[in-house]
Amino acid sequence: MEAKFFRFLKTVGVGFKAKAESQGRLLYLKLGCSHEVELTVPPAVRVFCFKPNIICCAGIDEERVYQFAASIRSCKPPEAYEGKGIMYIDEVIKKKQGKKSK
Repeated sequence: MEAKFFRFLKTVGVGFKAKAESQGRLLYLKLGCSHEVELTVPPAVRVFCFKPNIICCAGIDEERVYQFAASIRSCKPPEAYEGKGIMYIDEVIKKKQGKKSK
């Protein structure tokens, strides 16, 4: 399978890790919960983890690749105050200011 479309995601946060197994058919995410989140990869899409915090979705169908990348991101979307969560590599999170001290 020659992959034409790619989508890279990164996890930001203490203890947030990703692991791909079974030739890119299963994706395990540790996102600060008491259990791992297990995602089954749809056909025509492959998942690779270059580092524990970098996820690559690749495939020949653009819609399926981007839809699966969006479903990974929806497991823990980035928050506006600390910037933790799963985000796209090229995504910029505009952080909000916290409480003002007197």
